[in-house]
Amino acid sequence: MKEVMAIIRINKMNQTKQALSEAGISSISARDALGRGKGLVDVELLKGAEKGYEEAISQLGQSGRLIPKRAMIISVPDKLVHKTVTTIIRENQTGKSGDGMIFVMPCLDAIRVRTGESGDAVLDG
Repeated sequence: MKEVMAIIRINKMNQTKQALSEAGISSISARDALGRGKGLVDVELLKGAEKGYEEAISQLGQSGRLIPKRAMIISVPDKLVHKTVTTIIRENQTGKSGDGMIFVMPCLDAIRVRTGESGDAVLDG
């Protein structure tokens, strides 16, 4: 069993949820997130802004350093990891900076609170 965490653009959330559901993966959790990748960020410009240099601050623009995103957390059996990841990529890949990141992590167990069931039986698939 694995936990797939995807950080995606806010405007891609609904189509990603729909695509995952159509792929048989309906159990997800999501939350608001703020972040940025290394992409096109000028590290020296950020350092200047942190020191309070107005020239650097003005070049960063009005959006700030962290961009609003969505974090999706999806726990799936090992057999659905590839399908989950490829579905997320297909729905979110634009080829532009900011498309997001996917992290796949081990998940030791899952337990349904209502019944006490555990393991893959409580997951999609």
